[in-house]
Amino acid sequence: MANPSVVWRELTFEDLNGLAARDAIVLLPIASVEQHGPHLPVGVDSILCENVCKGSAEALVGEVPVVVAPTVWCGMAEHHMSFGGTFTFDIPTYRAVLLAYLTSIQRAGFRRVAIVNGHGGNMSAMNAFLPDLQRELTLAIRATTYFDLAVDKARLHLERQSSVMHACEMETSMMMVFAPGMVKHERLGEAVGPVFQDARDVLQPKWQRFRSIMEISANGVLGDARVATVEKGHKLVEACRDGLVAELRAWQAER
Repeated sequence: MANPSVVWRELTFEDLNGLAARDAIVLLPIASVEQHGPHLPVGVDSILCENVCKGSAEALVGEVPVVVAPTVWCGMAEHHMSFGGTFTFDIPTYRAVLLAYLTSIQRAGFRRVAIVNGHGGNMSAMNAFLPDLQRELTLAIRATTYFDLAVDKARLHLERQSSVMHACEMETSMMMVFAPGMVKHERLGEAVGPVFQDARDVLQPKWQRFRSIMEISANGVLGDARVATVEKGHKLVEACRDGLVAELRAWQAER
């Protein structure tokens, strides 16, 4: 008999009650739907984050009980709104949505949640929410951004950047693995924008002010997707999956 799915929405309530009784870790992917240049669909962050979570959970079957909750596909993406095709929350709404998701997970009997972020614009909000969420819930909550767990391994396979940027070499390569039919290969030649060796130069400058991505990149791309390949994609997917798997194993070992 095949192993049951690790995806929450594919399981029965009895399956999920059984996982809760085993103190399974719930992975809650949080991401975004926003412009990703001329060559990628707006769902990139959600597609990548959900698939990394699913692959990590599958890698732990029989070792650590893990289930992947439905993705919070809308996030903090005001900086992409000027391009069109983008959804965004404001801060109070985003906090309320995350609290509702987590409350549902808690009421379903689970005790541990790993929030796995896949969008740079969510980082500051997530960090700010964590103290309140932890105070208001009995869940043990941990949060991470999946590509931050893969920085050292990922840079070994990247030619023109050292970490993830936006609609870039890394994201495009990974999309060639998870959703190859959604990549517009005929537009790759124009999928290049400013290249920063360290994404923190964009995400965490010394002086903070709101900037639309359009102020930085006319086509919505940060990095150079022209050098993306499916071969790189497989290696980058593996690096991201391995980074998350290692953290989940470590959490389980603390029990």
